[in-house]
Amino acid sequence: MKKFIETLKNIWKVEDLRQRILITILFTAIYRFGSFVVLPGIDYDKLENLQQQTESGLMSLLDMFSGGAFSNASIFALGIMPYISASIVMQLLAVAVPYFQKMQREGESGRKQIMWYTRILTVAILVFQGPSYLINLRMQSGGALASGLSWSTFVYPAVVILAAGSMFILWLGERITDKGVGNGVSLIIMIGIIARLPQSFFQEVTSRFTAITSGGLVMFIIELLILYAVVCAALLLVQAVRKVPVQYARRVQGNKTYGGARQYIPLKLFAANVMPIIFAQAIMFIPLAIVQYSTNSTNFVIRSLMDHTSLLYNIIFAVLIIAFTFFYTAITLNPTQMAEDMKRNNGFIPGVKPGKPTADYIDTVMSRLTWPGSLFIAFIAIMPALAGLLNVQQGFAQFFGGTSLLILVGVVIDTLQQIQSHLMMRHYDGLLKAGHTRAGGVSAY
Repeated sequence: MKKFIETLKNIWKVEDLRQRILITILFTAIYRFGSFVVLPGIDYDKLENLQQQTESGLMSLLDMFSGGAFSNASIFALGIMPYISASIVMQLLAVAVPYFQKMQREGESGRKQIMWYTRILTVAILVFQGPSYLINLRMQSGGALASGLSWSTFVYPAVVILAAGSMFILWLGERITDKGVGNGVSLIIMIGIIARLPQSFFQEVTSRFTAITSGGLVMFIIELLILYAVVCAALLLVQAVRKVPVQYARRVQGNKTYGGARQYIPLKLFAANVMPIIFAQAIMFIPLAIVQYSTNSTNFVIRSLMDHTSLLYNIIFAVLIIAFTFFYTAITLNPTQMAEDMKRNNGFIPGVKPGKPTADYIDTVMSRLTWPGSLFIAFIAIMPALAGLLNVQQGFAQFFGGTSLLILVGVVIDTLQQIQSHLMMRHYDGLLKAGHTRAGGVSAY
């Protein structure tokens, strides 16, 4: 405790770090404030049906990612997810379309162009999602519209406000990245998730101590132990690294190498971060859009896909996560490029020939790491559904796994590591022990 207080004092002494932390707090406070600003023309007291709808099913996940803004009919109701969806599409295009592949290889200028296209696509998604959200709002809480205001008059400005709200959140995230601490978009997602933790925790406590068949204190302690074990497992997953030794030669003469130094390629068990879950979750949100226009919402398949605790939903969800883990690892870590870079710098893996054998060796190691990593991620992703079998309240069950847990763990570690680097640059001890940060930063996005 004494060391922690001393570290906080050191943080306050570093002017640049102090300013960055204060800016981060300010921008996240603005985001939370906007989550409670209701759309003009909407009576908040008449949103009971909408709020009940977001207490279960996929709607609860959507509301969690927006920090409760969805159920509040807020100007930030669509949250940051449209931008995440647009980013996913652009990453897929960068793999499949030569034009975007070339753009990705152009360095900083290509990255700026891709970001511009991503923003344009985000606006296009918002133009589609805005009316969908308003249609659902009308179905659930049509009486919330102020008297004297017609629906047709309300829709167009509301869509503009919702789109502007999401783009403003994106702007806040970028400002946090530039002037604050941590990855801004990841922090915004984390803040939205963690905002529901206190309420969910007290609801679970109340449920366990009031219901006769809930198990009382014993079951609540078991829940906390399971939650602790899952968090520790997530931490191990984030930190796990397989180091591949690489020998770099200072001088090459014939087939012999002289001198040189040995380095390592850190291949992570969790190389894809939480992106596979976010990819899969974005696809699993598609039934939400379909059901609003479907006349057969009682269909078994549709009902199963709308229920994130159903067997069908979790099987599809797990398969998608495993597939996306391999896909995202393949596009972020290119064994052929790594082998070429080593050969160009007179480097080689001891016992492996340079060139294609080196690329094949790295690919084999990556595949062996990706399989257990993808299965572990898939298991953590379906943990909320398994927690529901223990009669855990749905709101609290979301913190037993899934995107929420991995984002919380990943973003917290990433932010602490950035604070640590600022302190170490000025010869102060950090918040984390040496060796705990060797895996590098982990961000939700």
